Parts: sequence; structure tokens; C-alpha cells
Amino acid sequence: MKRPALTFGALALGALALIAAAPQALAFCGFFVAKGDAKLFNEASKVVMVRNDERTVLTMVNDYHGDAGDFALVVPAPTVLKREQIHVTENAIVDHLDAYSAPRLVEYYDPDPCRPVMVMEGLAMGAAAPRAALADAARAKALGVTIEAKYLVGEYDILILSATQSDGLETWLKENGYAIPKGASAVLGSYIKQDMKFFVAKVNLEEHAKQGGGLLRPLQIAYESKKFMLPIRLGMVNSKGSQDLLLYTLTRTGRVETANYRTVRMPTGLDVPVMVKDRFGDAYKAMFSTAVGKEGGAAVMLEYAWDMGWCDPCAADPLSPRELRQLGVFWVERQTGGAGLMPRMPRGASDVFVTRLHARYDAASFPEDLRLIETGDRTNFQGRYILRHAFTGEAACEAGEKYRQSLPQRWEQEAQRLASLTGWDIGEIRDQMAKYGTDPGEVPAPQPWWKSLWKD
Repeated sequence: MKRPALTFGALALGALALIAAAPQALAFCGFFVAKGDAKLFNEASKVVMVRNDERTVLTMVNDYHGDAGDFALVVPAPTVLKREQIHVTENAIVDHLDAYSAPRLVEYYDPDPCRPVMVMEGLAMGAAAPRAALADAARAKALGVTIEAKYLVGEYDILILSATQSDGLETWLKENGYAIPKGASAVLGSYIKQDMKFFVAKVNLEEHAKQGGGLLRPLQIAYESKKFMLPIRLGMVNSKGSQDLLLYTLTRTGRVETANYRTVRMPTGLDVPVMVKDRFGDAYKAMFSTAVGKEGGAAVMLEYAWDMGWCDPCAADPLSPRELRQLGVFWVERQTGGAGLMPRMPRGASDVFVTRLHARYDAASFPEDLRLIETGDRTNFQGRYILRHAFTGEAACEAGEKYRQSLPQRWEQEAQRLASLTGWDIGEIRDQMAKYGTDPGEVPAPQPWWKSLWKD
């Protein structure tokens, strides 16, 4: 199965170009299991959590490598889920949410220093089981395993299991054709002690073919629980080193943060060299790695927090009421509209607050599952990085000469800032900047007077 590609979104707004890059990140709240010796691993995933009061809708996006027939997923669940509490949705909706909340790059162009203009301040940024039958009920009971429910949901066969001992659950899974990662037993035992159930999904190949094959669709579960948490420890069992998790939360009151780990804001609102435009994906990934390193690893980074009713600037339009409902935002009213009319964003949609959290973790730095809290803080925040293009006209005035003389110092500050944010070599940054005509060590020559003669 092909791995979902990184996506880059772009939006032109007058003279303002916006580029959103989705960094390669992401991990998972369950573990993958496989039959035989299939080499499976999960190193990236996205999770969407809708939460209000004690109601939660969890959407899990898999970045799975391998044949669909070898896929299965085990995720802890707080209760026995009924058929109507399980659903599948479309990858495109999560992709839209990702693009809407992604770190972004904005461009500005310096005005003619000889023709100053009044500037209005903008809004403040604030593993599949074999085809043979499952072990009989007597064997399962002897191992302390109960098959609480079986469902077919979309292209997935679903089992809801409960267990009294981790060794028994591990044995049952192995006897039914699942290859369990080493070290899973201890983690399974910790969830059994919490009286949690286990949501097991595998691909039904016949149903998957009816869907046209291709990428597996995200699985969704809806449940009620006093615990506002995301289980991540099972996802470490078969990971290759550290993992990345992108967690998008949709709530009513305000920003979400972690209760048992520090939540730290990513550096934002900073001018960076123009050369970053062609390397924003690499640059942001380096920024994130550097920020995590400075925090000592055990921190969750805030990348976006905003009211869904609007955005400034927008890398993608806010999600429609239909999309929000499909993600499980149950308090947004259905919008049917009139005949031939598209649904309009209702006032209630402004009652949806988006938080984007990004964690890079391993068993040493994140020994506990993520415990989450919803704050009352509705302050807007986004990872936003600014390109400022120098004025290239004649600027034949005293102010223009001062402006040109100030540029090398500005460009050097941008170079130093990018080196600090990314850990990149300052000499290499300067060399790249020189290719873009923004050499920190060179004063740009004035342009011939006639180049701007007939502009405007």
C-alpha cells in the first residue's frame, strides 16, 4: 500500500501568497499487528479528537505500509462499542483540516521608500487474522478473553475484546494469526488494569475491493468517558525510534493542552530569508526538531489554535458544517439550505475551536498516555513565518539610499534567525541567500531610473 504523500497547499490573496506545508510527522494510539513475518511498521499518523463534556469522537488516520490483507490495528477503548458508534470517513476531510491548521509562510513586498504610504494595522495575531475461524469461545474464555462484539464497518472487520490478563490476550491474538510486537504484553496489561477494552480492526478484502482499493479510510469511534486522554503507548511497541503525532482537537470552550506534559508554543511571527520559500517543508521540519530539542524532548508543541469560523491568513478555507459533522462535531446543526443552494456556515460553527498539537515522542520521554484538558483560552495562535521582498525600483531619494544601506543588516538578521531556528549552518544559509540576491554582505546597487518610469 502506498504511503500518503506530503501535501502542500497554496492560496493567493492579492499580493499575499500563502504556502502551507504539512511536515512529515505523526504517530499512533494503537499498534499494528501482522500475520507471519510481514514487515509492518507505523511511523506517522494523524488523530482528530472532537470533545464536549464527556462525549468524544476519535478519528484515526493510518499511515500504514504493506498489503491491505496484512493490516490489523489494536487500540484501547474505554467501553464496549456498539456498531453505531463506529464509522469510517474520508481522508480528504482530515487533509482539509491539516491544510487549514498547517504552519504557513506569508510574503510581503516592501513599498517604495520614496513614496511612503499609510499602513493600517491588521487584526492582531493573537495485521490481519487468517481466513480460518476464530478460536472457539471456550478457548477464549480459558485465556481470560471475551469477544464482546463483532461488526463489519465499511472495509473493516471489527472486534471488541475484553481481557483479564495480558498474557492471555497476547496468546489469543497469536493463536488467531496475529504477530504481536515484542514488549506488547506489559503495555496491554496496564490497560487491562484500567478496565479498558480493545478495539481490533482488520481489512475485509472483499469490501475493500468494492471501495476501489487504494488508501485505507480513517476509522472513527464515538464514546462517552470522563477521561479526556489519548493512548499513545501501544504505538511505541512496534515503532522505529521516536514517533511524531499530529493531534487536532475540536472543542467548544477553547484551546486544548496536555495536563501531564508541557505544552509549548512554536516560535512564530518571525521574518526569515526569502530563500526559505523554496525550502519551507525542510525548514519547518528543522525548526520543529530544534524546538523539541531545546525543550528537552518531553514537550508537546502548539502549532495552531483558532476559532473555526474564520482564519487570518487562511492557508485553506474553514471546514464546512458538513465536514465538521463528518468529523463528529455533533453540536453543529445540519445545514440543508434551499434548493440548489450550498449550505452556509452557521453562527454555531464559530463555536468550534481548533487546536493543533504536535508531539515527537518515545517510551523514555513520554512514559504516560496523553492526558488532555480544555482551557477557556480562545487566544488565536498559528505557526507563521514571514518573507519580506526588498523594493527593486530606483528609489532615487535620501530615504531610498538609507533603505538600500539598511538591507544587508536586515538580511544578516534573517540569516542568524534562520540558523537559530533550524540549526542550519550560517555559512550555507548566506550562500543560499546570495543566489536570491539577498547577500547579507553586499549593498544592492540602485536600479536604473527608467525601470520604474512607467509603473502604475
